[in-house]
Order: sequence, then C-alpha cells, then structure tokens
Amino acid sequence: MIVDPSTQDAAANYKLLIGSILPRAIAWVSTVSRDGVANLAPISFFTVVGRKPPMVSLSMQPRSDGVTLKDTFVNIRDTGEFVVNIPNLELADALHRSAFEFPSDVDEFDAVGLEKAPSLTVRPPRVKAAPIAFECRLERIIPIGDHHDHVIFGEVLRFQIRDDLYLDRGRIDTAALQAVGRLAAEYTVTQNAFTTPLDPQVLAKLQNKRMGRLDGLEDGYSPIDAKNWSASGATRPAI
Repeated sequence: MIVDPSTQDAAANYKLLIGSILPRAIAWVSTVSRDGVANLAPISFFTVVGRKPPMVSLSMQPRSDGVTLKDTFVNIRDTGEFVVNIPNLELADALHRSAFEFPSDVDEFDAVGLEKAPSLTVRPPRVKAAPIAFECRLERIIPIGDHHDHVIFGEVLRFQIRDDLYLDRGRIDTAALQAVGRLAAEYTVTQNAFTTPLDPQVLAKLQNKRMGRLDGLEDGYSPIDAKNWSASGATRPAI
C-alpha cells in the first residue's frame, strides 16, 4: 500500500503516524495557568533532543475541535514552565483519564485524584507518585504547518528520580520502572529487554506473533473506532 499524505486530511495522516511510530514515550505534562490552575495532560509526541543542556520536545495539536489550543500549550506559552512526569503501569489509568478535555478552570490533579508534589525550580507541581519527573523551562516554540500544531522545546532544570531507581554511575534502573508507552490509541508496558544478536530459535518463536492483550479485549480492537477518540491526543466527550 502506497499512501500519498497530500491526498488525505490531517486525521487520516495522524492515524498512520501513531500506528507506525511505536511505542512512543509519554510525557505526562503538568503546568499552571496564569490564574494558578494546575493542568495535567499526556503528550505522546515527545522525545529528548539535547544533552548539554538537557532538552526535551513536545509536539502538540489543538483540541478535538481542530482549532482551540490545548490548556497545556497555553500554559507553557504564557508562563514558560512545565514538568514532564514519566508514567508507569500503576499510574496508567490516571494518565488516561487526564487526557479528557476538561474545562480550563478545572484542576486536573483533583479531577483524576492525584496528589501534587512541589517542584524545586519551576512553579508547576509534579505528580507525587510519578517515578521520574523533569522540571523544564521553555526554550522555544515552533509552529508547524497550517493546523495550529506546535513543537515546544524545554530545558531540563532538575531531574527528580525515585531513590530506588537511581543506580551507580548515574543510571536508571529501567527494568524496575514498568514504563508505559503509547501505541496507536492504546498503551503498552515495557516488559522485555534484549541485546543483539538474539538466538535464531528465539527469533523463530517470535516471528509473526501478534501482540498479547492485558485487558481481555478481542485481538484487533482499537479505541480509534470509539466515538470519543480524536486526532488530537485528547479524549473528547462521547457523542
């Protein structure tokens, strides 16, 4: 199948991108508005972009209406600060519920029942239960295309790491993290690691084997088919 993206709308291209680039790390971003309202939202267009200084990027679409800017973006633009919380399996449900499009005057920590913890260098709080958090200062914003998309670059001012995850020589105990990633519109938990080459028998056993489900739903199910899915990374109210 050959697909020319210029012949499709943004939603169709979004489906191909999120179904192909996986798993995607999730930045669970906490911000504070100019009025002091805390906001929390997952962003899966997220990666590291620099080392000295340490820097990350967030790529953000508007809300599900395709026009209104997300509170996360507005807060970062207006205040110049944000926190990237790294979610684990224990926090996956709260992470998912924070993707719903709440009104701008709602504190999403309260809405999903999460405890805040103070940051050291920025105003937004971090998720207290998150195993790792990056306190970030806005470095730049770059608009993308004509669909109100933006790329945000942020400098990491502080790493907050749960003590048991911080190993000798400054390493993270990745095997203990139970990191959660994004697939298309679903999630995955990191449970395997390997170095190459793998034994041919192992490769043969895994070849063409479909991914297993942890939720008991049928193979092939996708939330993309649900009415409250949107091509924005946010979950809209069910129609």
